[in-house]
Amino acid sequence: MSELSVESVRAALAEHDYLADEGLATAVFLALRLRRPLLLEGEAGVGKTEVAKVLARWTGGELLRLQCYEGIDVAQAVYEWDYARQLLHLRAAEARGTDVEDELYSERFLARRPLLQAIGHDGDGPPPVLLIDEVDRADDEFEAFLLEILSDYAVTVPELGTFRATVPPVVVITSNRTRDVHDALKRRCLYHWVEHPDFEREVEIVRRRVPAVSVELAGEVARAVGRLRELGLYKPPGVAEAIDWAEALGALGRTSLDAATAEATLGTVLKYREDQQRVRSAGLDELLAATR
Repeated sequence: MSELSVESVRAALAEHDYLADEGLATAVFLALRLRRPLLLEGEAGVGKTEVAKVLARWTGGELLRLQCYEGIDVAQAVYEWDYARQLLHLRAAEARGTDVEDELYSERFLARRPLLQAIGHDGDGPPPVLLIDEVDRADDEFEAFLLEILSDYAVTVPELGTFRATVPPVVVITSNRTRDVHDALKRRCLYHWVEHPDFEREVEIVRRRVPAVSVELAGEVARAVGRLRELGLYKPPGVAEAIDWAEALGALGRTSLDAATAEATLGTVLKYREDQQRVRSAGLDELLAATR
């Protein structure tokens, strides 16, 4: 990718309907050029996960997604043995009177999970895009396990040996910062904090994702969402909620956002009862008036 530049990355992302600011485009460019994992932090709904999806569509690499959660372990993330197939193979061998003990732990019975799939790419075609999503939900032990993989792009299966990537995968790690990611992991990554888009960019994002709505309605949604983000809500709306709101308004055949329509569709943009009550108490008329 020697011909890459920050602007070409930005343009390529835009071609796939992801409008990145210069900071994010620069971070993606450097991650591709330096072949370093990219750690994206930011509030939920700002488009961190979408970066990996768009990179996969752009580069043609397979998207391998590892959704992190409390208690995730090596079996879910790297590999496990297909015990059901091993047992069937063993019974068939016993019926034939043959010894297959040495065959039971071969690649034939290895169930590859996302990390091993990414490491085991054979170099034919573009490298996969490995998305390690919401790493802040995983336990400290699993985060520590990731360090070896992200440093050497290698993982060891005791029965088979070490798998090492011929071509490193493109790695995007996301965190909603429900807890701090350890410094050791950050040192292995390039880091970028993803902000909410400014008004003009959010209008353009909404228009691209919901082309049926007018520029005027997209602008009203973007202003209203921007105002909601200033109210100190428990879960401020992200870009995804702005798109959902515009899509809902379009489905209802609305051409403008008035108080009655906002009240009827508030559940598409605010997903907590307490947040909805707070906005209603502040007055939807006043909120919408402030956006005009």
